[in-house]
Amino acid sequence: MSTAAEIVEVGEGRFSLKGDLTFDTVARLLDRGTRRFTEHSRIIVDMAEVDRTDSAGLALLMEWVGWANHSVREIRYENVPERLVSIAAISEVEGMLEAGERWTGFI
Repeated sequence: MSTAAEIVEVGEGRFSLKGDLTFDTVARLLDRGTRRFTEHSRIIVDMAEVDRTDSAGLALLMEWVGWANHSVREIRYENVPERLVSIAAISEVEGMLEAGERWTGFI
């Protein structure tokens, strides 16, 4: 059984993802995240509290990168779980995890 996933705003464009990022949990995070991101031009998503993930978690992050690029925003992922990095590498899309970092000097 999956642990409910949530996105929590920490402040100043920083967000924390918590719980499981799986097929069972990510659908509700897609719109919830983008709605919370709209107030910020630079977004940092910390994934240190993600428990489990599968390819749906990778799809979610890629969707947010697409949204950020389309919305002229920057998004950065921190503490990406090793499992998710491995899935991205196997899928040959690991560069997509950094595709939302468009400006130099991102803090």
